[in-house]
Amino acid sequence: MDDRTQLITPRMPTNAAQNVAPAAIADDDADMFELAPVSLWLEDFSAVREQFDRWRAAGVSDLRAFLNDDTAHIAECSSRIRVLKVNQRTLTLFGATDLDHLVQNLSKVFRDDMLTTHVDELEQLWSGKPQFVSQTVNYTLDGKRLDVLLKAVILPGHEATWSRVLVTIEDITELETTRRRVGMSELYARGLFEHSPVSLWVEDFSSVKTLLDDVRDRGIVDFRTFTNVHPEFIERCMHEIHVLDVNQHTLRMFAAPDKATLLARLPDVFRDDMQQHFQEQLIELWEGKLFHQREVINYSLDGNEVHVHLQFSVFPGHEARWDLVLVALTDITARKKAEAYLEFLGKHDVLTKLKNRSFYIDEVNRLERKGPYPVTAIAIDVNGLKTVNDQLGHAAGDALLRRAGEVLSKAVEKPFQTARIGGDEFMVLLPGTDERGGEAVMDSIRQLLEVNNQFYSGMPLSFAMGAATAHEGERLEPMLQRADHAMYVEKRAHYEREGDARND
Repeated sequence: MDDRTQLITPRMPTNAAQNVAPAAIADDDADMFELAPVSLWLEDFSAVREQFDRWRAAGVSDLRAFLNDDTAHIAECSSRIRVLKVNQRTLTLFGATDLDHLVQNLSKVFRDDMLTTHVDELEQLWSGKPQFVSQTVNYTLDGKRLDVLLKAVILPGHEATWSRVLVTIEDITELETTRRRVGMSELYARGLFEHSPVSLWVEDFSSVKTLLDDVRDRGIVDFRTFTNVHPEFIERCMHEIHVLDVNQHTLRMFAAPDKATLLARLPDVFRDDMQQHFQEQLIELWEGKLFHQREVINYSLDGNEVHVHLQFSVFPGHEARWDLVLVALTDITARKKAEAYLEFLGKHDVLTKLKNRSFYIDEVNRLERKGPYPVTAIAIDVNGLKTVNDQLGHAAGDALLRRAGEVLSKAVEKPFQTARIGGDEFMVLLPGTDERGGEAVMDSIRQLLEVNNQFYSGMPLSFAMGAATAHEGERLEPMLQRADHAMYVEKRAHYEREGDARND
């Protein structure tokens, strides 16, 4: 029996060995080596051990540092390994016709990435271990990459010389390819998440679901009424939401320096009206709607309002527990500001910032229907505006009108309303106010006029005013005409005092 046959002959119980002929055992062992479904290599590492001894004698103590310092040492060790035998699976795996064909082309098999992992293998042997394991890369003779799991063991009886080492190579290319694809998919998904132009929140709603289930088990049917009566339940549910992750756009949108700061200050983000919006969200979840959307107001960490369009969806496969939820927030603050400005323009006069004629007509119709009565109106006209426009220009006239807006906005507060209904004509509507109340408002306007004129040089601001009151059962239109008439009476008196009845 030759040495190689002895090396792969397993130890057997004495009684079994007595019943089996040595030649038969050797044949069986040879067949097992040859027909094994994994790649088997029988190698001689004795020259590697001798090289290790020389390096130790030369003072090398840290093999990894020594090899990494000069990769030529790695190649030197690799070249000292002698392949004695391989099985048929090895030849098939690497595309070799026979052992000689494989050995002559080992430089094609062991290259590139192999040197890095070879350091790990050599270090395991250097440290005195009788075996080593590594995951590395080999190549077939036609250049195809093979991811392999390599295991090696020094065979019994050869520990002193390392002259017989059995190496197994398992092809894990498909597994590694799948793992790399999964890794790439995860990296791709992570990239989409982190760099999405929309604020994304991954949250755990499982505790919220438990609370809802408990309420349902207690026999509650009308969940809206329940939450109206128990607002503390809504607040408790809000506290049970666990934020698992947020993306970079979220940090920018909410003015947070990092994720830890944002998560620590969530009460600053979700406050005020958010509880009312969250109640509606809970009601939809109660009704089984696991995807819903709405517009809500959040707050950035610097205190600014952030209007957002919220989309809530439970991840597929997590419908039973709600333990993985995606919340997408689109910043619509700019749109809301534009809408608010358009709404402002629809109801306000741009020059004076008071309400406009359109609002005035709607408000008169509303008061006509709903009151409350009595309703008093004050008709106001700016004295001398035509003279200012003719002599100083329309810019000076506009400045006078803006001053009129300042005075009236300070003197008249909600629920009263002031509207500019014409060029220099204004109307103050005072619901629930009688004649004495109207006179008090006019006195307040006159006092503020005096204060305003003290702060502005040039043309003084002057109003002609007239008031009238409609009581329960009266129409407002005749009352408004009486107020307008009273204003013109005062206006004529003003110009007569000024000695110029031609002024408007």
